[in-house]
Amino acid sequence: MNIEEKNHYDVIVVGAGISGIGAGYYLQKHCPTKSFCIIEGRENIGGTWDLFRYPGIRSDSDMFTLGYAFKPWKEQKSIADGPSILNYLKETVDENDLEKKIKFSHKVSNANWNSENNCWELDIANNQNQKIILTCNFLFMGTGYYNYDSGYTPEFKSIEKYNGKLIHPQKWPEDFDYSGSKIVVIGSGATAATIVPELSKKAKHVTMLQRSPSYYFPAPDEDRFANFLKKILPSVFAYTIIRLRNVFFQQLLFRICKIYPKFVKRKLIERIKNLLPNHDIAKHFTPDYNPWDQRICLIPNGDLFESIKDNRATVVTDHIEQFTGSGIKLKSGQELSADAIVTATGLNLQQFGGVKIHIDGKFLNPAETMTYKSMMFSGIPNFINSFGYINASWTLKADLTCEYACRLINYLDKNNYSHCTPRIPIDVKEEKDWLATEFSSGYIHRAIHLFPKQGSRSPWVNTQNYFKDFVGIKYGRLNDDSIHFN
Repeated sequence: MNIEEKNHYDVIVVGAGISGIGAGYYLQKHCPTKSFCIIEGRENIGGTWDLFRYPGIRSDSDMFTLGYAFKPWKEQKSIADGPSILNYLKETVDENDLEKKIKFSHKVSNANWNSENNCWELDIANNQNQKIILTCNFLFMGTGYYNYDSGYTPEFKSIEKYNGKLIHPQKWPEDFDYSGSKIVVIGSGATAATIVPELSKKAKHVTMLQRSPSYYFPAPDEDRFANFLKKILPSVFAYTIIRLRNVFFQQLLFRICKIYPKFVKRKLIERIKNLLPNHDIAKHFTPDYNPWDQRICLIPNGDLFESIKDNRATVVTDHIEQFTGSGIKLKSGQELSADAIVTATGLNLQQFGGVKIHIDGKFLNPAETMTYKSMMFSGIPNFINSFGYINASWTLKADLTCEYACRLINYLDKNNYSHCTPRIPIDVKEEKDWLATEFSSGYIHRAIHLFPKQGSRSPWVNTQNYFKDFVGIKYGRLNDDSIHFN
């Protein structure tokens, strides 16, 4: 039966970004008899890497860990630009003949578990804006963690008075020519640190306006050791070694930051002082929080600091009093004039790509559930959500999640079960929220009320530890005391 004519599948994957494409690969490999489709709300694959088009868009972690476990990254640069990452995803789709499985411009609004039929019912608007219903036995969400429709912009006073161009990086206009312009970029996170040096190549001047500093880690965009290994070893073998090495050092750095925060802070700041010897490092580059209380921003080849050193960019640390017709007035009294203002002020987080979950017609609030293995949820049957690491590359967790989903689907088949549901044992107590326990980032705290809770013991905790998850998720028991099969 042609995929466009079918309305029931064994598995439906929502989202054709990194997680959804990975799910398609693993389903074909490990569940070859299962029918599946991938529902994508946009016109193209790629998710984040197709949505964001701002100048300089790139990975914020190395491609040996952001790439899939099953597909070696072969380019020279380990810190890759957005188009290269999108091309890598397109290659994955082409090599595995996945495009025929994808329904583009299909937007899922509701998913209802029907207990009588033991299946999910999905309300979908297709590309002709017609309402259709697809059903499946198992639902896999690969929708990421933020709202694709709009980014976050604070309620700045008098923003409507500004006469120049106002841009959020999530909605970058393709025809915007900023040559010779004075630009203010509001923010100091990874997006701002990426945009500022790139804009400064053509703009008259770029000012990075921040309320408070962030941590930056300058590093080469090419990994010489990795490129050497790729020359002397088979690509898959070299890739595996490099990937494991990089995961180890990611996890080690995170643990050292947590155990010796003052030492790491001193080392990071000293590095910036060496790059910008004539600047006020205490004011502009010394955060008031510890390393990895928020994500550390990777700066490839120190490009941000080069643009500052060359006087193409300036950092201003202050609070915004109000917008004016020509720019921004700061609380210090300083005024910044700008032809364009870029609000690199963050994302709006959401669960499941905005899809509302129902059980037998009754809405289920994810915040009232507890996370099981950080991918399933108490009381929701045959449902897995792919959510990557905060302290490491997204794809590391996405790969494990996809493999677990396949193991679980095959286990259901083997034992003639129709569905499984995580249930909280009586000895497990609610302890903390899903993400914000160790992270102080504003974008997380603004939306943490939308996310599930963690429990007092495994498997009801979100470890943020790849090596623990590798053992527990990839090889752990499927029929533990917390998941019920029917």
